[in-house]
Amino acid sequence: MTDVASKSPLRWVVGGLLVCALAALLWPRDQLPKEAPGGFLTDRHGKPTPLAGRYAPVTLVHFWATWCAPCIEEAPALDRLTRDLVVPGKLAVVRIAVVDAPDRVRTFLKGNDEDVLYDGNWDIAHRFGTEQLPETYIIVRGKVVKKFAGAANWDDPALRAQLVAWCDTPAS
Repeated sequence: MTDVASKSPLRWVVGGLLVCALAALLWPRDQLPKEAPGGFLTDRHGKPTPLAGRYAPVTLVHFWATWCAPCIEEAPALDRLTRDLVVPGKLAVVRIAVVDAPDRVRTFLKGNDEDVLYDGNWDIAHRFGTEQLPETYIIVRGKVVKKFAGAANWDDPALRAQLVAWCDTPAS
């Protein structure tokens, strides 16, 4: 009987540890990085380029590829958003082609690829938490505030209004 009694506290400890491990595994996590990740990508000429140099007070960091069907479908709406809302020094759109070739990107964008950056092996994409394409992160004054997994509707008036509001909010 003393043998069973002496094992009982050990069972409680092991059981408690298992419950804690399971809770840590299943506890909801904030999926967004708090600070906008940095790092180096390459430009269309293969030159290393710091991502942080492309950040504006409000920045959309868009991971995509020419081999990604939803990315291709989403591209015209992102082009319209860029044309309609980008203001140098206020709002930027940073397109990052993931595991893609500059010549394919140049052809797809009809030569308008001068601002595209390249992530040849998902390094920067994974720093953001990207696991699929397309994915877009909205960064406001260095903080990641929103993530779009999959294609987004960049023509949505509410989304555009929120982007403008973030641009018009003074830095604190």
